[in-house]
Amino acid sequence: MDKNIEEKLRAYAGEIEEATSIDKEIYEKYSIKRGLRNKNGTGVLVGVTKVGDVCGYEIENGKKIPAPGELYYRGYPLTSLVRDIEQSQRLGFEEVIYLLLFDKLAKKEQLSNFKKILVENRKLPPYFIEDTIMKVPGADIMNKMMRSMLALYTYDENPDGTDSLNVLRQALSLIAKMPLIAIYSYQVKIHNFDKKSLIIHNPDPEKTIAENILAMLRVDQKYTKEEAAILDLLLIIHAEHGGGNNSAFATHVVSSSGTDSYSAMAAGLASLKGPRHGGANIKVAKMIDDIKENVKDRQDEEAIKEYLQKILDKKAFDGQGLIYGLGHAVYTLSDPRAVLLKEKARELAKIKGREEDFSFVENIEKIGQKLIQAKFNRPYPPCANVDLYSGMVYDMLGIPRELFLPIFAIARTVGWSAHRLEQIADNKIIRPAYKSLSEKKVYIALDKRK
Repeated sequence: MDKNIEEKLRAYAGEIEEATSIDKEIYEKYSIKRGLRNKNGTGVLVGVTKVGDVCGYEIENGKKIPAPGELYYRGYPLTSLVRDIEQSQRLGFEEVIYLLLFDKLAKKEQLSNFKKILVENRKLPPYFIEDTIMKVPGADIMNKMMRSMLALYTYDENPDGTDSLNVLRQALSLIAKMPLIAIYSYQVKIHNFDKKSLIIHNPDPEKTIAENILAMLRVDQKYTKEEAAILDLLLIIHAEHGGGNNSAFATHVVSSSGTDSYSAMAAGLASLKGPRHGGANIKVAKMIDDIKENVKDRQDEEAIKEYLQKILDKKAFDGQGLIYGLGHAVYTLSDPRAVLLKEKARELAKIKGREEDFSFVENIEKIGQKLIQAKFNRPYPPCANVDLYSGMVYDMLGIPRELFLPIFAIARTVGWSAHRLEQIADNKIIRPAYKSLSEKKVYIALDKRK
């Protein structure tokens, strides 16, 4: 960039900072719920949903009372759903897709027919891989998925139709195609940017979504039963998280305008990419890397405690004073997703010979909880959230960090689709208000400005 232009941009940046600066006391003055959060930390009610429910506390006399967490999919406890799937040793993500979209548990024959529909949609348009994914490689897989999502619009004979049948058709198509887009985008990325061999595996119609992700990702296409089961669990627990999470709400807002499914899903992807939302799992992974580098003996709990205290005091890692993976906006005593995933992570660590790594993360959890509780004088320790163990699980599965978030997105496309269908049925545009702080000014003609 030309140096003169760069200097001018720096000057403009200073003006932007002044123009966008808002005294936080203004929010209190006008009773504005900043971030759509109430004073007690609960979310502002902006709508209703039957898709999912995130329960992490109880309200008594206007006060938030901590409680064990539970996540409900269409009214069914996630914990019960997962326990049944584990007990029968089946892979259940496809069942969850059916449940979230149709508000009922599938019978065997219904599930069999539904899986056939997904398999039929598990195809990209002719030359899509070559023209959209290979010819325009991207270093960021999430951005590549957004571009691919919007490109699919042009292949749809009725892309703008918003009747329920058409949106359902699009939802099933996108849910089935997302794993292909993510894995192929990654393979093209490592070929172009990391100079590795380009390997494109076709999905196997006899395999589930979790199995196909592993098979398409690996050169030899091999995986164990345990690996497929824990990836299936990751997809299940990430499929939905209520209408208030940032990406689901973004999908509601965009869908309320009457836009197409491809734009709505791209909005969900854009929201999820943020480090304050889905990108948190990468933050946790980077933090754990940092702790490993600075704590010589990973079994030394006192050394771990000292370094975690430095992180809390903004003297280590990213200087934000946060121990990522601990605490949640809704869950108080426990995050049911983290509880379920931690159990499987422990089992997989034994199989992979990674018990020491698991113990290290568990110590970060236990020690970090005590430090946060003491520093902020909290009545209860912050619970571990799903991001604390998901990164380690992905790593044990040999899934590269570039795909942590895209796999999250593969799962959450289901929840976004269910919420989009609800919003379309509601048929009301979301249009909140903002308090204007700009002063009324007399306009000055160009030749009279000083």
